[in-house]
Amino acid sequence: MEFEMYLKNSGIEFLKDHPLKDLTTFKIGGKARYIIFPKSTEELVKVLTLAKDKAINHVVVGNCSNILVSDKGFDGTIIATVKIDFFKIDGNVIEAECGAMLSQVARKACEAGLKGFEFAVGIPGTVGGAVYMNAGAYDGEIKDVFEWAEVLDENLNPVELGRADMRFSYRHSRLKEEKMVLLRAAFCLKFADKEDISPLQKANEFSKRRREKQPLSYPSAGSVFKRPPNNYAGKLIEDAGLKGYRIGDACISEKHAGFIINLGDAKAEDVRKLIYLAQKTVYEKFGILLEPEIQFIGEFETPLFVPENVQNRR
Repeated sequence: MEFEMYLKNSGIEFLKDHPLKDLTTFKIGGKARYIIFPKSTEELVKVLTLAKDKAINHVVVGNCSNILVSDKGFDGTIIATVKIDFFKIDGNVIEAECGAMLSQVARKACEAGLKGFEFAVGIPGTVGGAVYMNAGAYDGEIKDVFEWAEVLDENLNPVELGRADMRFSYRHSRLKEEKMVLLRAAFCLKFADKEDISPLQKANEFSKRRREKQPLSYPSAGSVFKRPPNNYAGKLIEDAGLKGYRIGDACISEKHAGFIINLGDAKAEDVRKLIYLAQKTVYEKFGILLEPEIQFIGEFETPLFVPENVQNRR
């Protein structure tokens, strides 16, 4: 109650006992006790500080585009950064706050004749989420353009990290390891040469390819699994005979088997069952364990698949 009174007195926007399916791109998820929308990095720091001081269970999210929330919801506080969205272009450097939409930042860069961010025009997440997971597409990744970031460490102390500090790898960064929260980041791009394909043209080609190959007309959380070394999750799932397989209103997409889509009223447990089925079937057929790329919030009844030889070592 003290936490709620603080939010009201501070004028910080929040929702109480609100379904998270209204926020997630999957359109799936039960209620959270609170969903908070800070409008500045200063408000974000205040909310995080109070949550830490009062030992309030909380998760920081961006656009909720890479998330599956339990049907039971989340017995805690969701802090959504989408209203902390300022960004600016200064020469060939872009500085953006955590909640700025990556696709908008990337498109503005392309329109300004800057190259290097074309891959990101179709990625639906925020800058914070993109740096957190080193988001990428079409042979480009955040690490390729990242310059520096201002973050909060686990004790909520501000820290500036350069590219060498981030320990970027495939769909991974130091932010994941140390539970850091990104406040803002800067990206260094290059000016396009006259003989280059224009960045905007290249970005539009990527967007066209995405529309042709991905099931964008249905709610989803994007690619469910990380790409296995020297292979593709979607191809493995398709070769395993699971393309189009459906549980309830959750379905492995006919258009791209790396996606699980919501046909209307899918439940989180239906999605988890499909994830388990895809992991188990692909492992049994090809000996490759698919690792989820999406993040999970809340408690689930259906586990992720763990091979017996791994279980026996535990």
